[in-house]
Formats: sequence, structure tokens, C-alpha cells
Amino acid sequence: MNLLPLLEAKRDGGRLTDPQIRDLIVAHTAGRIPDYQMAAFLMAAFFRGLYGGETRALTLAMRDSGEVLKFPNDTRPLVDKHSTGGVGDKVSLPLAPLLACLGFRVPMISGRGLGITGGTLDKLESIPGFITALTSERIVEVVQTVGCCLAGQTAFMVPADMKLYALRDATATVPSIPLITASILSKKLAESISALVLDVKFGRAAFMPTLEPARELARNLVTIAAESGVNTRAFLTDMNTPLGRTAGNWLEVREAVDCLECRGPEDLQELVLHCAASLLVQTGKSPDMPAALNKAAVVLASGKPREKWDQLLAAQGADLDAFNRKLQLDHTAPVVLELVTPDEGFITGCDARIVGEVVRELGGGRFRQEDGVNHDVGVDQLAKPGEPCGVNSVLARVHAATREQGEAALAKLRGAFQFQREPVPVPVPLIVETVQ
Repeated sequence: MNLLPLLEAKRDGGRLTDPQIRDLIVAHTAGRIPDYQMAAFLMAAFFRGLYGGETRALTLAMRDSGEVLKFPNDTRPLVDKHSTGGVGDKVSLPLAPLLACLGFRVPMISGRGLGITGGTLDKLESIPGFITALTSERIVEVVQTVGCCLAGQTAFMVPADMKLYALRDATATVPSIPLITASILSKKLAESISALVLDVKFGRAAFMPTLEPARELARNLVTIAAESGVNTRAFLTDMNTPLGRTAGNWLEVREAVDCLECRGPEDLQELVLHCAASLLVQTGKSPDMPAALNKAAVVLASGKPREKWDQLLAAQGADLDAFNRKLQLDHTAPVVLELVTPDEGFITGCDARIVGEVVRELGGGRFRQEDGVNHDVGVDQLAKPGEPCGVNSVLARVHAATREQGEAALAKLRGAFQFQREPVPVPVPLIVETVQ
């Protein structure tokens, strides 16, 4: 394939045809295009952008570069949720079994954490025996039997995205909305879903620091997904404060179980219920959001999603006895230290970026994709903006591998909290806007 005319066209702001983009992805996936030329295409796309039709063509070409999950006919709609990533974001864990109990099939293909953003697969692998590396056939089998599956991308699913992301990471072209859109949606479309709900975050600890670029990304995702045959809605959510009261792999799993038992933090439960309710409306199972929220809340409170969670763990190889014993432990890290307040007042802020950095430096996150993680470290009992605090009130607990690491984490974590003497206004809503 002679790539030079395509590179020149995109360099000069031209529009590529669907066949040109498809041939480009096929050739690169097969190794017939050198990385330096593909990197040049990505840089041209970064600076010149992609037209809507080009983004859709790129998305579909990437989806078709490998296996697409094939499910038997079933009355249960195939649906999924995707988050752009945040600190303390464990929504997928309670959401998948809740959706299964609401009559959906959920083939949730998830990823690992990078930087301060926690990954669903890392959280799941803190569960004794849980297997995230499943074949496509096994993913389909678990979904059909249990109603949901939480697994990683197979080696044969969207291989074009694996190659392109590595190049984008190495060439500083990751923050391109069209390229982000194609990367996210190619994997979701490979699941053969009919409806998708998106959690697009903005704020201090989000990929998009402010609302406007997050809104642009959400609109792009919703438009391209709809054009590709998937009914899609996006929530724009605040990520200046961590979601829930924990950050760190095992600590977040434990909080997800609390949510399934209706004992979890309000913001986590709110987002889980809104994602479930949105999919009920999108698929015609509920007439509107109030009715859908009520239906989702009733099912969550029934205890059935908690039972479904155990079925999911068993289906993916987890040792349920060991898991339940681990749940009873107050902590699994060797060292636990408390961060307490020196004075009384009201919390005005908890910086999610600092919290995420603390977790990463404790070993619970990655600096590079190839880094391992310590599943037991992190922070919990995080105080929330708007809450009162007295002298020696606990703002957070640090779970560390060594006392030295714990002390360093405490010193940094102290800077995440802001205070004032007088009561503070109600914090901004978690869900700021809906794009559909």
C-alpha cells in the first residue's frame, strides 16, 4: 500500500474515504505499514482532526480488525457502560450484576489502570482466583449463563487499537478527541451491544480537566456510536473529588460489595443507579428516568445483585470462601495510618488528583503500562466536601506496604483537603449534564 498520498492529504486537511481508512487499518494491523508512517498519520490526525465520517470509518475498521463477539438470539438486550476513568471509580463492579438482574446481558470488556486512574481489571485481580483473561467463547458463555461478564480485551479483539494506542502513547497523540472516540467505541462495538451508557469525567483527576472538552468528547462519542447502530447516552460527571470513599484496588472491591448491599457511599450508588436507569430507558424497558431509577433502586435493594455478584465470581474462577474471608478483614496491607484533623471546621475540598497520586506512589497504580500493582494498598474512609470535622476527626486512612511509605503518603494526602470554619454550600452535583 502506498501510504504517502494519504499522509499528504491528511497533512493538508483533506478528507479520506471509508475504503482508504479501512485499507490503512488492515495494512497496519497486518504489519505492512511501518510504524513511522502510521505515527505520521496519527500526528496529522491530531493536528488536522478527523471529519465525522472519517472517525466513524476508523472506528468500524478498528472494530473489524479482529474478533467480534457473537451471541445467540435472546430477549435480553446486550448493553454496556464505559467510563473515561477517574479516582475511586468502581461503578462497573456493582453495575454489571445489577444490570443482569434487570434483564440485560452485559459483556463488559475492561482495561487496566495507568497513571492515577484505577483499572477495573486490577481491582478484579485483587479477588482470590478471579480470572480476567477469557477467550471470546468463554465470555459469551458466561454472559449467556450469568447475565454479565467482567473480562479483559482478548489478544484477538480489536488488535488495531492495541497497536495504535502504543503508537499514540509514544508520539504524544493520545489527547485527540477523534482518536479517543475510535479507541473507545471500537472495543465497545466489538461486543455487539445495542445500547451503551458513557460516564465522561472532567475535573482535576480526569483526562479532560474542564467541562467543555469533556462535553465535546461526549457529543462525539454519542454521535459516532449512534451512527454505528448503538443507542448511546453520556453523563458528564465531576472528578474533582474521588468517587466513593476509597481508592485502591482491593479497597474499591470491598466498597463495591457495600454498594451491592446498599451500604455504599451515596455518590457511588447514585451513579450506579443512573447508569442502570439510563439503559432501561434507552432499551425501552422503562418509560422515563424517574420510573427507571425507582426500578433500579428496588432491584438493588432486593439483594439479588449481590447474589448475582457471587455467581459472576464463581463463573470466572474466584475462590468464594477466600473472598468472603478477605471481606471480613479490616485491612490487608501491613500498615494502616490515620490522617486526622488538627482543628474543627468544614471540609471544602478533597483533591482527587492528589489522592490518585498517593495511591500510585503507594504501589496501587502504574507509572508505565508494564508496571505491576500492589492490590492491597490505597486509601479509605475519605471525608467528603461539605462534611463537618472535629479535632482528631479521621479524614482518611492510608494502607501501605511499609511504615515509611505510609508516612510519606500521609504527608502528601494532607494537602488534598481544604477546610473552613463556617458551613459550606452543598457541593456541585455529581452528574452535571446528560448528552444524548
